[in-house]
Amino acid sequence: MKYRTLGQTGLKVSAIGLGCMSLTDPEGLKLGKNEMIKLVRSAVEQGITLFDTAELYGRTANEELIGEALEPFKGKVVIATKFGFDLDAPVQPGMPPLNSGRDHIRKVVEASLKRLRVESIDLLYQHRVDPGVPIEEVAGTVKELIQEGKVRHFGLSEAGVENIRRAHKVQPVTTLQSEYSLWWREPEERILPALEELGIGLVPYSPLGKGFLTGSIGLATQFDTGDFRNTSPRFALEHRENNSAFVELLKVMSSKKSCTTAQLALAWILHKKPWIVPIPGTTKISRLSENIGAVDVVLNEAELMEIDGALSKLRIEGARYSDAAQKLINR
Repeated sequence: MKYRTLGQTGLKVSAIGLGCMSLTDPEGLKLGKNEMIKLVRSAVEQGITLFDTAELYGRTANEELIGEALEPFKGKVVIATKFGFDLDAPVQPGMPPLNSGRDHIRKVVEASLKRLRVESIDLLYQHRVDPGVPIEEVAGTVKELIQEGKVRHFGLSEAGVENIRRAHKVQPVTTLQSEYSLWWREPEERILPALEELGIGLVPYSPLGKGFLTGSIGLATQFDTGDFRNTSPRFALEHRENNSAFVELLKVMSSKKSCTTAQLALAWILHKKPWIVPIPGTTKISRLSENIGAVDVVLNEAELMEIDGALSKLRIEGARYSDAAQKLINR
């Protein structure tokens, strides 16, 4: 495994982390707990040190799973979690309401500390910007928690440049988590330049296009009931054939490098900036090992230009989120 530093606050982590959301379904465990614990511990054995969870995932079940799985590795791994949704609000269709109020953040942190079985949260993200609470107040609350030793590093998720700058003035932001991949390159326009200027790392989620870039999703693929991809327009049948052009490109390029399409997609991200650490998710140890292998795929400037040139000719169809989910991205 290779290692990278996120932000100017000196958070050193493995070059590839593990996104843990898929280890539980929206209401709890998706697969057997023992199997998922085995996968997480296998990730540690293979050199991964960054594990990404959230209070929202599995309605706290995900944090509980990660806390149990990583308890033997205290001080050797970095656990990132998130606040920002009110899970105590009355149940309603869609996502819970946003809540980044000071008292709510403190309440969530205390609960997360217990579920994760740690004394301090290594990296605490605001899951989504809350338009009802000034970002300066959010950053100020996290700053207090850092001073109290309950949190080590502050992160934002899916925040825009203005909110990043405003938060960073109050409490240095270690990293931004945002979707970024071969088929979602919007962060390159304004986000990446701002992060480089401010010395903030980037942790891309869905670096494999929510599984699409692995080549395992075809026209006949049917997702399980409750799978979030059922509501994503870009996964709709009428768009899959066009979007498969991204996978075909990866197949051609990966054959030249003797690697898989997933490894090439991750290697492309890793070569963009030395302060980017993708967090692909998986429930299979074989896929985990495959993803880790991406750190050994070397792309030279000519190969990167060839890939980017080919990508510039492709156009993705379908939005990445449903209208309801898109409304939660208050950049």
